[in-house]
Amino acid sequence: MNVQSPPEKLTARDYATDQEVRWCPGCGDYAILKAVQNTLAELQADPKNTVFVSGIGCAARFPYYMETYGFHTIHGRSPAVATGVKLANPELDVWVVGGDGDMLSIGGNHTMHAIRRNIDVQLLLFNNQIYGLTKGQYSPTSKIGTKSPSTPLGSIDNPVSAAQFALGVGGTFIARSTDIMQKHLSGVLLRAHGHRGTSFVEIFQNCIVYNDGVFKRFTEKSVQAEMQIHVEHGQPLLFGKDSSKGLILNKDEMRLEAVTLGENGITEADIAVHDETNRALATMLAQMDPPTMPVALGVLYCEAAPTYEASVHAQIDHARKGGEGDLTKLLHRGQTWTVE
Repeated sequence: MNVQSPPEKLTARDYATDQEVRWCPGCGDYAILKAVQNTLAELQADPKNTVFVSGIGCAARFPYYMETYGFHTIHGRSPAVATGVKLANPELDVWVVGGDGDMLSIGGNHTMHAIRRNIDVQLLLFNNQIYGLTKGQYSPTSKIGTKSPSTPLGSIDNPVSAAQFALGVGGTFIARSTDIMQKHLSGVLLRAHGHRGTSFVEIFQNCIVYNDGVFKRFTEKSVQAEMQIHVEHGQPLLFGKDSSKGLILNKDEMRLEAVTLGENGITEADIAVHDETNRALATMLAQMDPPTMPVALGVLYCEAAPTYEASVHAQIDHARKGGEGDLTKLLHRGQTWTVE
């Protein structure tokens, strides 16, 4: 009698290649790579059905380090290539990785179209507010005043808010985390993977060489409690040491305000409750920034909507059943002529 043994459970190490990881020592990419590999192990993802697509930049080396299929494409075009991959084989699990320059500058249009179409991919944006691979020029997310080789006197550009951008073009899943928060980041990645549609995850990441400490105003341990708020659907928007602070909605001015429980008669009953299906609330959360407000981390927005690839294939099936699936007939219908 043959006894079948269950397959061994995959570990994070099974998703790592034999390639030497070549990022600067201390780069936040290491932590993100670990979190992604841990997430795939948690999911027991099939490497043969998993694809990582990247563009150009430090983050774009990601596919080399994943024991899955991968495409290292050209600058800014990874969302377009990933769209093609998903349309060709909707059963594949597709992840897109790129930096803030790659995704929001030369690739801003491709990122926009992937999000608005709601193609079923996980789109991870590594935001370090700088161009790292090309030696520290300012990026679309750099703050005003950022001094760099391309802005020696300080940037005068208004920065892009990645989360607000994704919300503005109709994103169905927008979330945030940081490179150093392994448990939180893995939890966000699991939620993103479970969403059907474009899951846009902004990961605040440190560039130790060219923009070290750019997010320390809310990532350093000494300020995390006061400068971070971890949002969870259906839960009050509380933060601060011992959850002593919270957010209320100023209905007259339609904006969120930070308050302290116990002051001016404020109780937990006054605190706003997070509703991840409320796009307006998600936008207000995405706008918050220290020192006046904490940074919102977690799933800011999530809604169910048809995916692009499902709609495309449904249209093709409908056309075939209606007799419109013959390409030759399609090319020859209407006004045609013969050249002799």
